[in-house]
Amino acid sequence: MNLVDILKELDIEYNGKDFRVSSFGTLKDANSSQVAFLNDIKLLDELKTTKAGAVILKEKHVELLPSTCKAIISTNPYLDMARMSGYFAKKPFVNDGEKYISDKATVDKSAVIGDGTIIEEGAYVMAGAVIGVNVTIGKNTRIYPNVVVYDDTIIGENCFIQAGAIIGSDGYGYAHSDSGEHVKIYHTGNVVLEDDVEIGANTTVDRAVFGTTRIGKNTKIDNLVQIGHNCELGISCIMVAQSGLAGSTTMGRNVVIGGQSAAGGHLHIGDFAQFAARSGITKSVEGGKTYGGFPLMLQKDWLRTQLRMIKYFGTKKK
Repeated sequence: MNLVDILKELDIEYNGKDFRVSSFGTLKDANSSQVAFLNDIKLLDELKTTKAGAVILKEKHVELLPSTCKAIISTNPYLDMARMSGYFAKKPFVNDGEKYISDKATVDKSAVIGDGTIIEEGAYVMAGAVIGVNVTIGKNTRIYPNVVVYDDTIIGENCFIQAGAIIGSDGYGYAHSDSGEHVKIYHTGNVVLEDDVEIGANTTVDRAVFGTTRIGKNTKIDNLVQIGHNCELGISCIMVAQSGLAGSTTMGRNVVIGGQSAAGGHLHIGDFAQFAARSGITKSVEGGKTYGGFPLMLQKDWLRTQLRMIKYFGTKKK
């Protein structure tokens, strides 16, 4: 659709040049046929260099736009982005090209395989699996029963996706109106699992809002883990059962997340960081250290704190 037509339907004022919009994109990656938005002042540097055709932003930030980019002025850019996102959402499982299944792959007769999907040699797709449109499943990857892989997901070679896992579902993303309504943000990105990744049973990996949720090579994820939209995990990371990452969390290589630990969104965890069980990660942390507790601190300090509390309250009882 043309930008002017979309904004007219949404009753958003716009006086700039019209163009045909292909999709949303991030400030960093968008091209001239895409719309981006600014909702975080941490991204002002990216706003100054964006190649997006137009950006939804507050009036006070218009002067930072490149001359090639048009301004869509909004008092609530996040909400207007959510309202626009539905225009770019593809209908799921819509036919799109011929599927290819290697004659050296094994696909159970009860599995559902979407059009445009590629299943390479040695792959094994078991009973009840549902594979969406335009999915790639690499060599020797094993998809266990009742796994669901949504459209446009890319799975590398030698991966294991355990039973009941969901790869590529919409993330938990909503904008909130002044009247308290929750407006769905349609997720138009995808998920990429690099080679040698293992996803545990009943684990979910959400697709990106736009862009990619990426799980790095040789990363191992336990059962019942939640990976939010736009997260990026480095190579050889480990996440233990019932842990979770909120959206746009990024991790370096060889990070270990203990069971029932959780990380807030939009933060970065450095290489070789380790987290004890039930850690609460609320800010970015440097790598090469072992953390624990909530509020988060070095694990050795957390243990000392617990010991002091035990001694103090034990003395009080006496």
